[in-house]
Amino acid sequence: MEIDQRRLRDDLETTASFGAIDADDGHGRTVLTGTEADQQARDYLCERLQEAGLEVRIDAVGTIVGRWTPASAEPDAAPIAAGSHLDSVPAGGIFDGPLGVYAALEAVRTLQETERALDRPIEVVSFTEEEGTRFGALLGSSVAVGERSPATALERTAADGTTLEDALIEIGYHGDATIDAAAWDAWLELHIEQGRRLERAGTPVGIVSAITGILHLDVRIDGEANHAGTTPMAYRTDPPAAAELVLAVEDAATDLLAESDSVVGTVGRLEVTPNATNVVPGTTRLGIDIRDVTAATMTAVRQRVEETLARLERERGVETTLRETVAIDPVPMASRCQEALHRSAEHTGIDAPTLHSGAGHDSMHVAAVTDAGMLFAPSKAGLSHSPAEWTDWDDCAQATAVLATALADLATGSPAD
Repeated sequence: MEIDQRRLRDDLETTASFGAIDADDGHGRTVLTGTEADQQARDYLCERLQEAGLEVRIDAVGTIVGRWTPASAEPDAAPIAAGSHLDSVPAGGIFDGPLGVYAALEAVRTLQETERALDRPIEVVSFTEEEGTRFGALLGSSVAVGERSPATALERTAADGTTLEDALIEIGYHGDATIDAAAWDAWLELHIEQGRRLERAGTPVGIVSAITGILHLDVRIDGEANHAGTTPMAYRTDPPAAAELVLAVEDAATDLLAESDSVVGTVGRLEVTPNATNVVPGTTRLGIDIRDVTAATMTAVRQRVEETLARLERERGVETTLRETVAIDPVPMASRCQEALHRSAEHTGIDAPTLHSGAGHDSMHVAAVTDAGMLFAPSKAGLSHSPAEWTDWDDCAQATAVLATALADLATGSPAD
């Protein structure tokens, strides 16, 4: 399975030029949904899909699908789908998302050139608004799986007051097709790892076993604001007791590593009021992020948070509240897809390790309605969402070869030669 690395690179470099930003290190881009840069990226993708002979359709929220039906395939058979997204975070990198989209397209072009006989159509997919910077994360895939209605999604409003519907109409991507992920026989997504495991292992591909669950907790600790110099230590009702909660989150996750080596706990936000050096704060708010591929360990970290808050109330006289703002269960990848990817890696001559994803992806939604699988390509120094994000072109091509072989496997029952 010979991937045209130059063609894949050209597509990715061209896409990187849309929304390109100046960066001291690397190649940055800002492609927010409904902007001119987004329109340029979409236009280019549709052109490339059509040039490859794919039938293009666009749904109400702007998700783009290109369908290739080989002459050997049953036209009405459930297709195998692959892809990712084109949008970025502000000042993001050039591989996160576009690699998955153009690897899927390059896989189709390679299968066309090898004249492999396939039993099913293949669809190349670019989901709208995966990053969520303007209208909400994983939006296009949530509509494709029926979790959110198109009407509800189109009402989503950006900070500047623009609705998703208005933004898509403005750039010409408010379509009328229906995209139903449940109609896919299987789904595969190639993504950069956003970590260092593959780089350290010296391998160009990893097979994802599961996507982490995500639990976000908003905690508020209320005490009594007072003068920092005149309030004795023994008479303070002091919300910076929040420091104990920060350490409790860290300790809880560390203590559970023996049960699950993928559990993590982070206090990523602290807001102290009134936030003055010479004032004992009256209120502290914290944002806590808990993740793992095992729900039980996530629950255990949460319980430690609750126990710590109860202790702080008893010992320090503060009042606490806890609010759950995000709760996403861990999502295992389908064994059928994992097996196809491992067979394909072996067929391609790559020893691909199994690893989990610590970040969320559109595949989380798709896995709820059909068999889903993911594979990773290495991230230099583990960087992503940054202009310094980088995946070597050889690694891009080798991961694409594994993707193409797996698509052939799923579409016929055996890897392509």
